[in-house]
Amino acid sequence: MENSKQIILFDGVCNLCNGAVQFVIKRDTKDSFRYAALQSEVGQRLCSERGIDTSQVDSIILIEPGVAYYVKSDAALEIGKQLKGYKTLSSILQWIPRALRDIVYDFVARNRYKWYGKKEACMVPTPELKSKFLD
Repeated sequence: MENSKQIILFDGVCNLCNGAVQFVIKRDTKDSFRYAALQSEVGQRLCSERGIDTSQVDSIILIEPGVAYYVKSDAALEIGKQLKGYKTLSSILQWIPRALRDIVYDFVARNRYKWYGKKEACMVPTPELKSKFLD
């Protein structure tokens, strides 16, 4: 696993999460990220190694190997800081206290299947994108 790449763990069966991953891939002009579903063996191992309880955080996690990991709104904003055109917005939103940001984040996360639907299985990346996903 490349330590220079940040890892985005996401709910592989969530349509909203899959859409977010596609959004990030299109805007990740520096090729900063690699991806894995939380449900995958790699996702489970990475969470376990960090003591992350996926029953409490089950939608998005950002891991900076050897540095830190971020969950919930912190993860989303840290990802946004790396995307072309979203650095300023993410930096401004970080001024909002985490507790308030996470209330909104948790509300969306709790309702994501109802609002956006759910897949039967994790997304399978196209051959062109396969190198960005961890097996």
